Amino acid sequence: MVFILVMLVASLIGYRLFVLSYLKHGWYSKTAEAQRENINNVLARGNIYFQPDLFLAGTNKKFPLAYVVPANIDSDRYDDVAGELSRILNLEKDKISQVLKTKSANLKILSRRIPNSQVEEIKNLKIKGVGISYEMDRFYPGQELAASIIGFLGYDGDKRSGQYGIEAYYNDELFGKSWQANDYINPANLASSFTSLKELVTGKKEDKKVVSTEASVDRPSDIVLTIDKNIQTVVENKLEELIKKWDASAGTIIIQDPNTGKILAMADRPTFDPNSYKNFKSEYFLNKGVQEVFEPGSSFKPITMAMGLDLGKVTPQMTYTDTGYVDIAGYKIHNFSDKVFGLQTMSQVLEKSINTGAMHIQTLVGDENFLSYSINLGFGQRSGIDLPGEVNGDITNLYSGRKINYLTASFGQGVAVTPIQLVNAYSTIANGGKLMKPYVVEKIVKDKGEEIITKPEIVGIPISEKTTNKLKAMLISVVDNGFDKARIKGYDIAGKTGTAQIPDGKGGYLENEYIHDFVGFAPAYDPKFVILIKIDKPKGITFAADSLSPTFRDITAFLINYYKIPPTRQ
Repeated sequence: MVFILVMLVASLIGYRLFVLSYLKHGWYSKTAEAQRENINNVLARGNIYFQPDLFLAGTNKKFPLAYVVPANIDSDRYDDVAGELSRILNLEKDKISQVLKTKSANLKILSRRIPNSQVEEIKNLKIKGVGISYEMDRFYPGQELAASIIGFLGYDGDKRSGQYGIEAYYNDELFGKSWQANDYINPANLASSFTSLKELVTGKKEDKKVVSTEASVDRPSDIVLTIDKNIQTVVENKLEELIKKWDASAGTIIIQDPNTGKILAMADRPTFDPNSYKNFKSEYFLNKGVQEVFEPGSSFKPITMAMGLDLGKVTPQMTYTDTGYVDIAGYKIHNFSDKVFGLQTMSQVLEKSINTGAMHIQTLVGDENFLSYSINLGFGQRSGIDLPGEVNGDITNLYSGRKINYLTASFGQGVAVTPIQLVNAYSTIANGGKLMKPYVVEKIVKDKGEEIITKPEIVGIPISEKTTNKLKAMLISVVDNGFDKARIKGYDIAGKTGTAQIPDGKGGYLENEYIHDFVGFAPAYDPKFVILIKIDKPKGITFAADSLSPTFRDITAFLINYYKIPPTRQ
């Protein structure tokens, strides 16, 4: 019995030592290093990387801070000390004096993240009770680059926590639930931290600040994004130019690999710098690609066309006669600019963006089928992308039973989508009919190099490959015959624009204010990327074909060159 008891105790001690020396080794090493450098607020938090070549998107960095311990400063010198610190740190002298007059024995921080010049000046003062310390905090080398994807490390109450983007969605993987400032064991004093077998096994000790096994997590993981830094940089620059050119209030660009669902770039304007997020409006933190809805307008017409083709109700060459409007339930629904096109094929319906043509297809498809295809193509529901706060979009009009709602939805009015839903639906057309689950994290790298790799996931197959081949040819024709500024010599480019009215919140629409969008892909018959561009309330221009085509062309040309894609036509 004694032998068994000794072996049991030895096993428990061995297990605890294994946990401390092996499983927690990475975290304790960081903590010990931080202590040697007098760093406060230790953050054992993993890195975030862009593609390619693991360029740092988010990491931990040592930042200097200036502090005082009022009790250690001679009260006769308060005024002189406050004056010197005010001059160096550019702070109000009176506020520093108030801190000094507390005569507190605790360290009082005056300024964080101070430049090296201020660090040296404060050190040169050589005043007892005045000094420099360091704290580990989050640093984003790219500044505004992909800020709405990355998010930032902020606070949840008084605890550090990831806010928005990857920092929030993967907070537990990057940080853990309870690693807080001072919640650590000094490895150098580890032996003296335990006084009983129970304490050694459980890690719990009364009246001392230690980490319990229940509260701890694995070593923080690193996150590798699908976002390509080179593509993201180009996209953000182009979006910035676009916003300025048309004095738009906001804009979004998303680039997706249609064959896997991975997001190659996702940009928003306006945006923010996560290094100084407190200086920006909170609405800038939202990722509009997944958290904002809009009526897509004519870029929804290829979705309606896909339904008609898939059910065999229409063919690209089938004709109908446009009279310029449709009368339904006391409403008269017109084409844009009240144009009348006469006899037209289904291909021309997309080329000329004819509203009555989309309504004709919807009538042939039927209301029930229209709703079913809309759902199966991902509208009215979250895509499942690994970003926080994704919204559903809104297709509730299609549950009303009112025919007019189906007719207006056929050309993208009265239904609201998110940019990620729309680009993902076009990826379904591009890849041969597979609705993919979009994602922004390529892999999670755990301690000891273990990798959890995201595998592409097919959510469903809402349309046939035969349907997509027909629709691709029609969308090539749209670019060839309609958007000369989007064409690229030697390549099959597919795409469609949308110019949509903006709801006024009272059942109507704002006057002379629109949302422009353009969604397309290339090379059309073997697509490597799908691009969505959207801007809000552009000024001095009416149609998206004119405002967005040049930017679409520029980004497409860059990607063709970047991926070294050979020509697909003479």
